[in-house]
Amino acid sequence: VQLQASGGGSVQPGGSLRLSCVPSGSIFPIGRMGWYRQVPGKQRELVASITSGGTTTYANFVKGRATISRDNAKNTVYLQMSSLQLDDTAVYYCWIGAFGVEYWGEGTLVTVSS
Repeated sequence: VQLQASGGGSVQPGGSLRLSCVPSGSIFPIGRMGWYRQVPGKQRELVASITSGGTTTYANFVKGRATISRDNAKNTVYLQMSSLQLDDTAVYYCWIGAFGVEYWGEGTLVTVSS
């Protein structure tokens, strides 16, 4: 099963993006879902996660600027980001935890530049 992420692209500072991630096949049961990001030369870091019950966690650097959500019927996870900053430039990876099994997307590039 592959995770297919979309929605990345180039945006100006202050702009918004919505990332989406959907598995190519069936994953059951799905537990926590999330988004990570990575900048070249740095470790991958958590951006946001959401449990199967809808409890969300956000990294301090996106609090107030990002909303993670999921559609359990579609096994899809979303990340809405606004007020994007230059430092938000990174490859964003979606992640699904299925009770002992982890799935990672290939990444979608978000570039924030003026």
